[in-house]
Amino acid sequence: MTITAPPTTKPMQALVLTAPHEFEIRDDQPIPRPRENEVLARVRAIAICGTDAEIVEGTFKGRWPRAYPFIPGHEWSGEIVGAGEVAKGYGFVPGTRIAGTSHSGCGYCRMCRTGRYNLCFNYGREDLGHRQYGHYTQGAYATYVVHTIKAVFKIPDAMPFDVAALCDTASIALHSVKRPGINPGDVFVAVGSGGMGLLTAMCARALGAARCIVVGGGKRLERAKDLGFETVETIRVLRKGGRAAFTGIPKEASSIDFQKIVLEEIDLYGVRANRNTMEEVIPLIADGRIPAARLITHHFPLKDFAEALRTFNERVDGALKVIIEP
Repeated sequence: MTITAPPTTKPMQALVLTAPHEFEIRDDQPIPRPRENEVLARVRAIAICGTDAEIVEGTFKGRWPRAYPFIPGHEWSGEIVGAGEVAKGYGFVPGTRIAGTSHSGCGYCRMCRTGRYNLCFNYGREDLGHRQYGHYTQGAYATYVVHTIKAVFKIPDAMPFDVAALCDTASIALHSVKRPGINPGDVFVAVGSGGMGLLTAMCARALGAARCIVVGGGKRLERAKDLGFETVETIRVLRKGGRAAFTGIPKEASSIDFQKIVLEEIDLYGVRANRNTMEEVIPLIADGRIPAARLITHHFPLKDFAEALRTFNERVDGALKVIIEP
C-alpha cells in the first residue's frame, strides 16, 4: 500500500481535545498522510455543529470520541494538496476544491450495497473500512485533514469555502425532507429555528412545498422571517395522516403517544446524517435555490476557537452558523 508524503515536513495547527470540555490549539501536530484511496486537503473553512459542541463537552465520551487526544470537526471545505493513486484515478487530484462529510461506510455490507452507508453494519470498524470523521475518526479542525474519497465531494470554483462548509449540514437537511417525502403543494413545518431547522425549510421550499413554517423563538425566528418563511412560536404540528422526520438526538428518553400515531395514521421517520444527498445539495446551493450563505453569521480563526464556541453556544448576536478558518 502506497502512502503519499505530505506537501511539507512542518507540523500543522489543530484543535486537540484532551479530556471532556478541555482542549488546546496545538502547533505541533503531524500532517496526516493519505493512503491509496484517500486525499490530503488544506482545510479552508469548518462550520461549528451542535454535535461538535457536545463532543467537546464530552456528552458522548467513549463513543465520540473513543479516546483522547482527539481532533473533532466534520463540516468542512478546502482543496486537495495530496492524493493516493486510486484517488487520482477517480479525478481527485491536487488543486481540486472539495467539501467533506462525516460518514464513509465499509462499502460491502447490505446497507452500504443498497446505498444506505449512513447505516453501515460495520459502523466503527476502521479495520473494515468504516469511518466517521470528527466523531471517532480524526476530524477537520486543523490545517490539513485526510479523508477517503467516499467522503469528499467536488464543489464549483465559484462557491466560497465558507458556504461550501455548510454542504454537509444541508445534505442532512435534504435527507430529512426526502425521507418522509415532500410533494408539490405540501405544508412543511420545521420545529427549530437554528441552522438545521432553517436549512431543512430551505430544502422543503426548493422541492416544492407550498408553505414552509418555522417554529422557534428569538432572533433566530426573526432570521426565519427574513428568509421568507412563515413563523410561529408554538404549534400543534401534525394533522391526521401527517409525516414527521426526526433529525436531532435527544439527550434523554422521550415519551410517544402511540394511540395518536395509530388512530391518526401518523408516519414517523428517523434521519441519520445523509444518504447520497451531498451531490444533490451542492448544485442547489450553487444556484441559490438553497441560500445557505444567509445563515453564516460569524467567522473566527482557529486560534480563537474558544470564543467561537462560546458565540455558537450562547447564540451571541443571533449566531447561527459560525465558521472557523484555519
